[in-house]
Amino acid sequence: MAISRSTRVWRLTGNSVVAAALAACIALAPTTPATAQPGFDSASDAQATLADLSRQSEQTNEALNNAQVDLDAKKQQELDAQALVDQSRVALDAAQTQLAALKPAMDKVANVNYQGARTNQLFAVMVSDSPQQLLDQMSALDVISADTAEQVAQFKQASSDAANAEQAAATAADQARVAAEQAKAVSDDLQAKQSELQGQIAEVMAAYSALSSSEQLALAGSSMPEGFDPNTLLQNLTPGSGASALQAGLTQIGKPYVWGATGPDGFDCSGLVQWAYKQVGKTLPRTSQAQAAGGTPVDQKDLQPGDVVLFYPDISHVGIYAGGGNVLHASTFGVPVKVQSMASFPYYGARRY
Repeated sequence: MAISRSTRVWRLTGNSVVAAALAACIALAPTTPATAQPGFDSASDAQATLADLSRQSEQTNEALNNAQVDLDAKKQQELDAQALVDQSRVALDAAQTQLAALKPAMDKVANVNYQGARTNQLFAVMVSDSPQQLLDQMSALDVISADTAEQVAQFKQASSDAANAEQAAATAADQARVAAEQAKAVSDDLQAKQSELQGQIAEVMAAYSALSSSEQLALAGSSMPEGFDPNTLLQNLTPGSGASALQAGLTQIGKPYVWGATGPDGFDCSGLVQWAYKQVGKTLPRTSQAQAAGGTPVDQKDLQPGDVVLFYPDISHVGIYAGGGNVLHASTFGVPVKVQSMASFPYYGARRY
């Protein structure tokens, strides 16, 4: 039975990748056995190739998700640094305006002192002709002295403020420049990973098309292990955010694996975990590696339904523990969201949120 992929849209971290763009790499699923497909000696070769390519694409997908998170953080740092530059420049302008306003008074004081003026009370005593004149002169000198002292103090403070603001502006400008350079480097890395993933997606889908229809159905497998009863599981769950997240995640069984997707029409592995917890009011990080760094660590023997379980040495796969040694996860292309034995994957660790 031929399977058309021409209308499905594959989302790639904010950039839509329409299946038609990959049509040159995708053939209709054959009705003859996979042994007849060019490039593969047997059905097992085709399946092994698909598994290997799918694994590589999942690793790249999670690396791409990490790069996007890193880029978002670097862009925010750049914005924060630029805002600090703007604030520093406003402070510098204000300090320079204050200096300009005080400068005439400081020039006058300097000019008076240069010309030999006497503004102290001893000089007033020496030049006074009468007690009343002495009192008047001393009173005036007190006012002049106080005004001058205040102006000098203000001028010193304004000078200090201007110097500090200028230094802050220069520092902020350096920080903004460094943040911009870092954002550019991460952006370049992100674009490289996007290109790499798009190539891997084409290879995965080409390998998938090399499978017969029956082999594609076998790849998808059953949605739950034999004997797994979600209703019984949910009835016996201990109340908590993890149990509620598992309950939400179970409603997505059958949804397709889509690279870079966070639902609700499709998911990658970390996207499903993030979506499930979001339904119960908890915000988890976007990537499997970041999800492995949050929450509370849990020993494998102490796992409870709803715990976040992580796989592979590079923590490139994640799911939600569904009890009985099973995991709810979005595993790979061609395999819808399902509950599956954890024994299928190398266990890394678990976290409880």
